[in-house]
Amino acid sequence: MSDEPRAPLTTTTSIWPAAGVLIFAVVVLLVFMLVNLISDQGVTSTATTLPVVVGGLAKAPSSAVLDYCTSASEIPSNINDVFLVPDGTTSASSGNIPNAGAGDFDCYQPLVTTANGASLLKFYKTQLEVRGWALFSQGSSKGSPQSLFQKAGNDGFYWVVGITVTRSSNHLVHWTFRIYQNSETV
Repeated sequence: MSDEPRAPLTTTTSIWPAAGVLIFAVVVLLVFMLVNLISDQGVTSTATTLPVVVGGLAKAPSSAVLDYCTSASEIPSNINDVFLVPDGTTSASSGNIPNAGAGDFDCYQPLVTTANGASLLKFYKTQLEVRGWALFSQGSSKGSPQSLFQKAGNDGFYWVVGITVTRSSNHLVHWTFRIYQNSETV
């Protein structure tokens, strides 16, 4: 053995194994992005239609008798589908917006339809439920048959529609269409 001093042994650590893992990950990512780009078919939109409600009262081609309530620009676009009436509906008197813009929206319109009360309430139940409105109350208000429907508006509030029969005979029904913005948020 020699006691001659020598320089320490040098060991070098290679970065290539770590770089190899990183390069492999980038290659796999690029391959999957390429596969996704080639196989992507895009988003196809399908036109949705409302189901045809068979039986009961026919829907009027125009809901001009409710123009008083629709003239206010406070109604969200996804709530506009509620403005429909059965065929043979006329205005009984002028509509009313009780708070006239002070607070939550509220509008009602007295109407007359050539039908009976049960047919009218069934008309709204079938027509509004296929449009996404939920029937949450059905009964009587001060002795008058009534149905209340609710739907979340895209303005962040619930909207409520009430159909209240005020007077009915076999062939003529006096009723009130009321729409209001619920002060509770969605």
